[in-house]
Amino acid sequence: MTDTLMVGVSGIRGIVGKDLTPENVARYAAAFGVWAITGNGNRGTGKGKHPAVVLGRDSRISGPMFAHAAIAGLVSVGCDVIDLGLTTTPTAQLAALHHRAAGGIMLTASHNPIEWNALKFIGGDGIFLDSEPGARVRALAAGELPRAGYGALGRVAADPASLSRHVARVLRLPAVAVAHVRRRRFRVALDTVRGSGGAVMPELLARLGCRVTGINLEADGRFPRPPEPLPEHLAALGTLVRRSKAAVGIAVDPDVDRLALVDERGRPIGEDYTLAFAVRAVLGVGRSDGRTVGRKRPRGPVVCNLSTSLVVEDAARDCGAEVLRVPVGEVHVARAMQAHGSPIGGEGNGGVMYPALHVGRDAPVAAALVLTLLAREGRPVSALVDAAPRYVIVKAKVERGTRNAERMLEEGYAALRRRFPDAAVDTQDGLRLTWRDRWLHVRPSNTEPIIRLIAEAPTGAAADQLVEEGRKLCAAS
Repeated sequence: MTDTLMVGVSGIRGIVGKDLTPENVARYAAAFGVWAITGNGNRGTGKGKHPAVVLGRDSRISGPMFAHAAIAGLVSVGCDVIDLGLTTTPTAQLAALHHRAAGGIMLTASHNPIEWNALKFIGGDGIFLDSEPGARVRALAAGELPRAGYGALGRVAADPASLSRHVARVLRLPAVAVAHVRRRRFRVALDTVRGSGGAVMPELLARLGCRVTGINLEADGRFPRPPEPLPEHLAALGTLVRRSKAAVGIAVDPDVDRLALVDERGRPIGEDYTLAFAVRAVLGVGRSDGRTVGRKRPRGPVVCNLSTSLVVEDAARDCGAEVLRVPVGEVHVARAMQAHGSPIGGEGNGGVMYPALHVGRDAPVAAALVLTLLAREGRPVSALVDAAPRYVIVKAKVERGTRNAERMLEEGYAALRRRFPDAAVDTQDGLRLTWRDRWLHVRPSNTEPIIRLIAEAPTGAAADQLVEEGRKLCAAS
């Protein structure tokens, strides 16, 4: 294994052929299989009565190679494999639940560049591994793995229906107004960046009665642009929206757990609005003036991470719901949603989590909820954005030294608290300072030797000022 392979709580990632190789993929898959057999209560069994693990991959060119390696690793320790083939991350999470599997592995580097790939480990509950089981898998991978004899090897079975099952489940969700959306016959511009979204998003939108015009729908992994659905990467989708006179543009990342929107004028509106719109759809508010439409509002807080925009808080408040903020990371949001009975949550990067289906980021769910809101509102995307308070988010980073790094970071936090004594303080994940209409979040990166700073305020100048204060005080410490 290389020194630069990134080993995290819920998986590993690296550059193909340099950090990530078939050998270490097979080894970590085998380690996950041993954990599934010995540490997960033998939750799921396959046809051979061995613990079963679902395996999926996105469209990356290295995916088939690594899928073979992962299958070899799993079978070698006595795990049955349910092979989903080309699929999406939320589909794999749902498949783990559907098959009552011991867990799952998704081969995807998500929004990372084309030369990357990764293994993401999913528990039998359909949620990514958190710290304790993740540490167990890492320890197993570092040691001698118990291999099965020839009579105890796992078996492999295909599941070609996972994507169609996913679509069918989305269309049955209580907050998705299928008939209402179909009556609107929305024209939708779609960009799936040649990821696995091309295998699921057109079908979902067609079944919602949408007229789809698409670019980059081929699921061949040859990303034509940076794959993260940030506003600066969606110019071609904006052009398509204007040319096709679409009501909305939809972009997803390669493994289809994040969704970003472009308004009817061809302007990207920012990923945080995806979750804000989903909150309004699920909580039964069909108008920005707060008038409840249709179903009774579900109870429970909206859960999001500490770096999510205030537009989500505004949406929750309009719907009469509270917001609970947790550390950055999907698993933190998922566990908090379970603990507090949250009806809707997610992350401000376009990740919507709707536990009526499963507790994971899901772009097909996000698309269906956004279209439901548009159908109920009867107003264009730009009008929904303009009706809400506007904020600007600014991000920056500071190099983090290796000597006394923890002490220096704590000194930076203390300096920020002295500089802003009027701010509400949250120390769950680094330091978050909050005021009524702005905030600053400073936290160490989990994968790089840097400190991340993110601020939000009503104006760019105000957000810049917060980030600059944070940068200055962290650098001086």
